[in-house]
Amino acid sequence: MPGAPLSGRPAGVFNGDVQAPGHLLYFEPTPKRIRVEFGGETVADTTGAHLLYETGILPVYYIPEADVRTDLLQRTGHSTHCPVKGDAAYWTIAAGGRTAENAVWGYPEPIAPWLAGFVAFYWGKMDAWYEEDEQVFGHPHDPYSRIDMLKSSRHVKVSVNGEVLAESSRPVLLFETGLPVRYYLPREDVRLEALKPSETTSYCAYKGEASYWSHGAEDVAWTYVSPLREADPVRDLVCFWNERTDIEVDGTLQERPESPWS
Repeated sequence: MPGAPLSGRPAGVFNGDVQAPGHLLYFEPTPKRIRVEFGGETVADTTGAHLLYETGILPVYYIPEADVRTDLLQRTGHSTHCPVKGDAAYWTIAAGGRTAENAVWGYPEPIAPWLAGFVAFYWGKMDAWYEEDEQVFGHPHDPYSRIDMLKSSRHVKVSVNGEVLAESSRPVLLFETGLPVRYYLPREDVRLEALKPSETTSYCAYKGEASYWSHGAEDVAWTYVSPLREADPVRDLVCFWNERTDIEVDGTLQERPESPWS
């Protein structure tokens, strides 16, 4: 799930030469040890990583070239241009009998000079990422995004086209930076017989792997059967898309938010 917009971030290193109005870059060091694995090899291991925050994009780890197994990389002819960062060069990784094409990029002559000497890896093309000794999923953990999970006695009713699918006075409310409030309900308060298990799955960097239920032609709800430890308060609870269902809280119909899941 997407993080918060960058307008509220603390000041980091700002590229004041950006020519795109309203487009901001922040490049901040992280004290965490970051490791990247591919093909049975540790292809990067660093305590000098930086997080690049860019308007509208999830944070990306940039790693000093000195902390990357450059012997496993091969420069390709692929390139892309970013008006605020410059011309990107790409490398393919080969390790353990496997390859990941154009999986690494960097800016040999960046517009933003502080990107010089760093490279970034496509998260999904790698086998595993670690912050210290904890494996992380989905994208880097953003220190400026927060999730609060609070037990509540608010009365929550969920319906679709007038059909009530769930009703509970014991929800757990999940507040996540930049996203609508999500209402997690006990299974006993959900009409599971009105839902159909879906083949859809997704992975949240903060909560873990979600499985879904559909109603009619679209997915309307999800659950975390084995969440990451930070999200244990919502284990086995059921959450409905605010964007696809009608949710009433204490008798007041909530406005359906506009989001990528609308």
